[in-house]
Amino acid sequence: MDNELKQVIIVRSDIKMGKGKIASQVAHASVSSFYEVLQKNKEMAERWIKEGQKKVVLKVKDIDELMKIYEEAKKQQLNVAIIADRGLTQIPEGTITCIGIGPDFSEKIDRVTAHLKLL
Repeated sequence: MDNELKQVIIVRSDIKMGKGKIASQVAHASVSSFYEVLQKNKEMAERWIKEGQKKVVLKVKDIDELMKIYEEAKKQQLNVAIIADRGLTQIPEGTITCIGIGPDFSEKIDRVTAHLKLL
């Protein structure tokens, strides 16, 4: 198994968000997903930090595709954080904007996300 660790953030491309809003949502997903891993597997979380916190940001076309990836990641026993907006600026409250997967082994995450394109 590939020994490299990474985190993947997947963003919906059907929501009209400005660049700053996208950056904010990606940051929420990264922190939330990392925090969950930290609670469950402190050694992996700390190793990811020491290795430089590799992240990849990908896109999906809509909520249906995002939720399929979310469910498959859960099925593969990957840590996944789902991000719903608070509705304070550009989009309605409760809108699911993105998910964060990992950090975990790259090979494991790639089984779920390798077919997606970069944001």
